[in-house]
This record gives sequence, structure tokens and C-alpha cells, in this order.
Amino acid sequence: MAQDSLPSSQPSFARWWRQVLFVPMLHSNWLTAEVKARLTTKVTSAERGHRGEVFLVIENHLPIQSAYSTSCRERAVELFSSYRVWDTEENTGVLVYVNICEHSLEIVADRGISAHVSPTVWRAMCDKAVAGIANRKVEESLTDLLDEIGQLLSQYYHLEHDPAGNELSDTVVFLK
Repeated sequence: MAQDSLPSSQPSFARWWRQVLFVPMLHSNWLTAEVKARLTTKVTSAERGHRGEVFLVIENHLPIQSAYSTSCRERAVELFSSYRVWDTEENTGVLVYVNICEHSLEIVADRGISAHVSPTVWRAMCDKAVAGIANRKVEESLTDLLDEIGQLLSQYYHLEHDPAGNELSDTVVFLK
């Protein structure tokens, strides 16, 4: 979703408590080194054939110090900026943010691709992936989502001969 459509979140003690009480080893055991490697490979393949960039961040929980006042959407926008996903030549960066504690998935797309793809399309993609994750198909849902994003980017930023250049790392970022 475009950064401009960011609603301000309401402070929430419930959200803060969920972060405080979250026990990572009970929830993120699916994210093994092998799964991270496969997801990194999927990011690389999602970037083939077009000028877009895809960046995947998986986080156990929101930072405790900001969880009261920061939503997952706001955190995704913060990470979009921190990892400089906006800093691609044609503004075609797309960040996929997964928050395990909140069972949330957000897509933040730069203005180049957002000019072509409506927020409702991004939201539908998020909702589909979240539904799959809720059915315990986490890796499958994320790989399907990455494929869909790659197809969207290819539709608007296709390259006949894809150079080896890569503006952002393909490695999955895992924030504990």
C-alpha cells in the first residue's frame, strides 16, 4: 500500500501486552534456516524479468518500547524507510512485512509501482496470504505472495533482458 494512505494508529495497551507476553520459540519455530534460504531464493526469482525490487522482513513482535503507539502498518513503513526500499532508481521497491505476534502482514509499495496498483489489490494480496498463514501454510503463503508481487512488477516494469543488477538485498530479514 502506498505510504500516503497510512492512517495513524490508536494507542493500544492490548497490542503492547501481546508483544510483552509473546514467546518467540512457541510461534516462530517454522522459520528454520532452510525456510529462510528458500524464501530468499523465492525473493530472487520474484525479481527476475523486471526492474522492481522485493524486500521481505519477518519480525517476531513489535519493539516493546513503541508497541503501545505503533501499529504493524506503521512499523512496516518505518522498516521501508530504514532498509531504504524507497531508494530504487524507478521507485519500484515493495516491502513485505510479516509480524508473527500480531498475525499481520503488510505490503508497502513505493510510489512508482503504487501509481499502477491500487491499494485494494495490495490489501487483497495481504488478506489471501494471512488466510493461508492462519491455516498453518506459512511458507507456501509467503512464496505465493512473492510470486504474485513478482508478476505485478513484471506487468508494469518488464525487462526483455534482465541484467544481473540488484538494488536491494534478496536475503530475508528476520528481526527477533
